[in-house]
Amino acid sequence: MLYQQIAQNKRKTVLVMAGFFLLVALIGAAIGYLFARSAVGGVIIAGVIALVYMAVIIGQSTDVVMNMNNAREIHSAQEAPALWHVVEDMAMVAQVPMPRVFIIDDPSPNAFATGNNPEHAAVAATTGLMEIMNREELEAVMGHEMSHVRNYDIRLQTIALALSAAISMLVNFAGNFWWFGGSRSDDDDDNSWGVFAILGSVLLIILAPLAATIAQMALSRNREYLADAGSVELTRNPHGMISALEKLKEAQPMKHVAPSSSGLYISDPEENGRHRRFSDLFATHPPLDARIKRLEQM
Repeated sequence: MLYQQIAQNKRKTVLVMAGFFLLVALIGAAIGYLFARSAVGGVIIAGVIALVYMAVIIGQSTDVVMNMNNAREIHSAQEAPALWHVVEDMAMVAQVPMPRVFIIDDPSPNAFATGNNPEHAAVAATTGLMEIMNREELEAVMGHEMSHVRNYDIRLQTIALALSAAISMLVNFAGNFWWFGGSRSDDDDDNSWGVFAILGSVLLIILAPLAATIAQMALSRNREYLADAGSVELTRNPHGMISALEKLKEAQPMKHVAPSSSGLYISDPEENGRHRRFSDLFATHPPLDARIKRLEQM
C-alpha cells in the first residue's frame, strides 16, 4: 500500500507537470495565432519566456523565503537540541545532506522545507510545533520535510510558480495588445474556421490563468500526500505521522505568513485544514482528515 501510493502520486505529478507545459504551449499558440497568425511562433516565444522565468525564480536564494516568513537560522545543536538532532537523524535516513535549520517564532505548529536541491535545502519549524510535538511526532514532521527535499518537491513547486507567472505575463500582454488595437484582421477571418479559431484563442487566453492556478494547487496537494507517505517510509511509523496531523487539526492560523509561501507548509498556515472556505480545487493542501485516512489505510 505504501509503495503503491508513492508510485501513484509520482505518476500524478508527471501528468500535472505535462499539463502545465501543454498549457503554456497552448496559450502561446493562441496568442501567436490571434495577433500574428502564427501559432508556431507563439509557442516558441511562450517557451522562451517560460524558460527565462524558471531560470530567474529557481536562482533565488533560500534566504528570500526565510526572510519572508521571519525565520531565524540556528547554527548548532545547543540552540535547539531536540529540533537539530531530529533534522540530523531524518536527513541521514533520507540520505540527503544536513539542511540549514530555521525557527519561526509563532505559537501555531507548522513547518516547511525550501531550497533548489538537497545540497542547498533548508527546513523551518515554528516554536509552536516544537512545544506540542513529542519526539515521535517531531520525527514524523521532519520526515515529511525531508521527503520534500529528497523528492525535489520544492523545485517542482518553483517550476510551477514560474510557469504560472509566465502564463500571467502572456495573458496580460495579450490583454494590453488587444486593448490598444493590436489584433490583426485578415480576410480569411470571415470563414467559419477563422472565426472559430479566433473565438477559441480568446477563450483560452481568458481561462488560462484559472487553469494554471488549478494545476498548481493540484500539484501542491499531490506532493503533500506523497510526503506523508515518504515520512512513513523513513520513520517506519505511520502512527507518528497520524498523531502529528491530529494535533495540527487543532492549530490556530499563523500570525504572520507570506501568502506566496503558504503552499510550502506541512498544513495550511492560514486555516487549520478541517474545513474549506473555498472549493478544494483552489486549496494548497488536502484536508487533514483525508491525509489521516490515507495513512490509516496503510
